[in-house]
Amino acid sequence: MTISHFPSATAAMPMTTPRRPSTLSRFTDFIRRRHWTFYAGSAIFLVIILLLIIAPWISPYNPAQQNLRLRLNPPSAAYWLGTDHLGRDVLSRLLIGGRFTVTIAAITVILSVAIGTFIGIISGRSRGILDEILMRIVDLLIAIPDVVIAIFLVAIFGPGYGTLIASLTIVGWTPFARLARGLTLSINSREYIRAAEVLGCTRRFIIVRHIIPNTIWPIAAVAFLRFGHKLITVGGLSFLGLGVQPPAADWALMLADAQAYAERMPVLVIAPGLAIFLSALSVTWIGHGLNIETKKQNGH
Repeated sequence: MTISHFPSATAAMPMTTPRRPSTLSRFTDFIRRRHWTFYAGSAIFLVIILLLIIAPWISPYNPAQQNLRLRLNPPSAAYWLGTDHLGRDVLSRLLIGGRFTVTIAAITVILSVAIGTFIGIISGRSRGILDEILMRIVDLLIAIPDVVIAIFLVAIFGPGYGTLIASLTIVGWTPFARLARGLTLSINSREYIRAAEVLGCTRRFIIVRHIIPNTIWPIAAVAFLRFGHKLITVGGLSFLGLGVQPPAADWALMLADAQAYAERMPVLVIAPGLAIFLSALSVTWIGHGLNIETKKQNGH
């Protein structure tokens, strides 16, 4: 009997286990696969956010300071965008006013995403009578325009930040609820969900481990698209006097004040209008880029 001194093939090959990709590699892969609209929108939006963050330090003047002797001055070295009908610096009001508009829209979208996603997932997982009740509530609220709710709340509580956020959130969560419910119903039919249920996994575990991770990107895409819509809506309500009140600086209020002086000082209309347009365009491009990638992943 001879004993071989050569190691067997099995022993010579070390056992390897697949390694999970690092956070950096996952982030790099995420960035690499985006559509060009995602990059363009992100670049514009980051510049706008950066300017709004540092606005108190770079604003050349107090946005509420009036000087009637300098009213309707054209752009100059001292006032880059000129002054308005009360002698206030347009550039300073533009930088500070954007903080209110973007913040209100962002808070509204965040609240809408949180409420709508929670209700949509619960509705999709429960089905039955609870699903019917929640979806009928969604159908009812979708039929009510934001402006109608805003006028109703302003008549009761008066104009202000809280009223504006509440009026936009009351209806704003409904699209996310429908989307989250549809995604949840689709995920429920997959084999790994059935396997998890057979293994006795709790409903909370299935929602946290399987459903939420698979709904993040579609909901994020719609959130950015809705963000652009909220920016326009906030501007429209403030323009009608239902939102931010003077003497606070706000892009839409700047537009409303500039109506009578548009021919004499076009910059009074162009500056805030362009700011609203670029902000809405940037977040819409981000959402469009995310939406395209989501459709590719789903095979559409």
